[in-house]
Amino acid sequence: MISRLSPEELADFTEFAQVRQRHLMRTAYLLCGEKQTAQDLTQTALLNLCRAWHRVRRADEVDSYAHRVLINAFLSAQRKADRERKALWDKAWDTAPARAADHTTELRLTLLAALDRLPPKARAVVVLRYWEDLSVEATAAALGCSTGNVKSQSSRALAKLRELLGDGFDTIESEPMENKHGN
Repeated sequence: MISRLSPEELADFTEFAQVRQRHLMRTAYLLCGEKQTAQDLTQTALLNLCRAWHRVRRADEVDSYAHRVLINAFLSAQRKADRERKALWDKAWDTAPARAADHTTELRLTLLAALDRLPPKARAVVVLRYWEDLSVEATAAALGCSTGNVKSQSSRALAKLRELLGDGFDTIESEPMENKHGN
């Protein structure tokens, strides 16, 4: 642990952390896209580096090692979030009413489960375009990307949703909404 570091090792780690923390933070932000999560990932990576600093400082490429530790922290956090999300969906399915008359709830849960399996950017595009009913231009402005990017993301996301939902949802079409906005 940290207390096992010699004063020289602790000083060496402290210098590394002060110099490289901003760079690790930027990398973490690019991985997750959220400032708070990036801060958490950076702190986790620095803590893990500090715990192993007696080995890390002897590595040929300390920066590469630090990036590997940061990536591992990101992937671990993603796996944990996926497990938690799956547990919530499983619980929602288990507690959902079994009545045939409550088809709307079942449909909503099915759509939300499929939406949850989209990558974050694709999910954001679908939510803004089709749930919030924003135009391509408004969606692009909200996401800070081009209208072409929104259109391609939307097309791929809808194709993925159709694949996930299967033949029973063939009536869900993107054309009527796109025509409604004149896009």
